[in-house]
Amino acid sequence: MTEDELVAGWRDLLSRYHHTWCALDKALRDGHELGASEFEVLDHLAESPCDKPALRMQELGASVHLSQSALSRVVARMEAEGLVSRAMCATDRRGIYVELTEDGRKRHAEAIATHRSVLAAKLA
Repeated sequence: MTEDELVAGWRDLLSRYHHTWCALDKALRDGHELGASEFEVLDHLAESPCDKPALRMQELGASVHLSQSALSRVVARMEAEGLVSRAMCATDRRGIYVELTEDGRKRHAEAIATHRSVLAAKLA
């Protein structure tokens, strides 16, 4: 692979990501009043195992690919809307856990078909 082909492949990947993310954000905002980042947080929390209903902020940030400060802002907005709750770790006061509320589960369930539909359309 030449250097030009490598750069072209990278730029194509970035373009597909950007167009997919923007389409997700628009569809989720229009249909469910959720941003794409908010949906990703809901989706990862909804997928966590029953024996682990909450995720540490650091773990969540790594899985949704947001900086710590961006994740804190997203989670604060979601907490204010009643979609998630935060709690301090009982054994490590520096640790903060995030958990879905019933409203968060409901909003996720309502939005998941829209999310998956956009992914299918953009990534097909």
